[in-house]
Amino acid sequence: MDFKKIKYQKIGDILIVKKNLNDNEIDYLVNKTKCKTIVKYNTYITGDLRTPKIKILHGSETETINKEHGCLFKIDVSKIMWSMGNLEERKRISTLSNSEEIVVDMFAGIGYFTIPIAKYSNPKTIYALELNPDSYYYLSENIKLNKLDNVVPILGDNRDFSLKNVADRISMGYVLKTHKFLDKAFEILKRDGGVIHYHETVHENILESRPIERLKYHSEKNGYKLDEYKINKIKKYSPGVWHIVVDAEFSKI
Repeated sequence: MDFKKIKYQKIGDILIVKKNLNDNEIDYLVNKTKCKTIVKYNTYITGDLRTPKIKILHGSETETINKEHGCLFKIDVSKIMWSMGNLEERKRISTLSNSEEIVVDMFAGIGYFTIPIAKYSNPKTIYALELNPDSYYYLSENIKLNKLDNVVPILGDNRDFSLKNVADRISMGYVLKTHKFLDKAFEILKRDGGVIHYHETVHENILESRPIERLKYHSEKNGYKLDEYKINKIKKYSPGVWHIVVDAEFSKI
């Protein structure tokens, strides 16, 4: 048996796998990685709260602290999804803002994008909106853990966010239904325009067209025009389908 072929993700001192392991495989991974816990994730994670279903294969503790790109993230892997596939995007977006901006993260989670932006771009304020109470708890913990004073965590549906025309920059780090939140994003965007980082899952045949058509439609509907954009591929979501993010700059019509 070639143990080196076992695939896993390491989050802090916890390993995530996608298949059941036998005792020999578990012993190999524990000795190799010095992990305290090994959990099996279901392949598909569904529902608006993106709550994982897990099976513990080794150990018992499911809370850990993961260090990524100089940021610390406390997380309970039994309650909250972690995606290693977004690593480069979290690093890329961390330096795109600046100290003059107000940023709104519409899908903050535990601070995947909020924390690195706050640390490395140091905007005036980041409003971090999160619907899932478990994610909100760890978002608040991670703000304290990283000693940030420019992040305002808000628990609730982002469609209930009361401030209008406040954001210079908006992060929409969500997939599958992100376009349904575009009207709210333009309600939050400053009147003279700004930047939206719009995530979408899209088939490669329409990767260059559908996201841009959606952005143009909703921007014009709300009195903005799309001035510039760049499409960035993040990772393959499924066969023929990509998770992409569009850096889109808008101005008022």
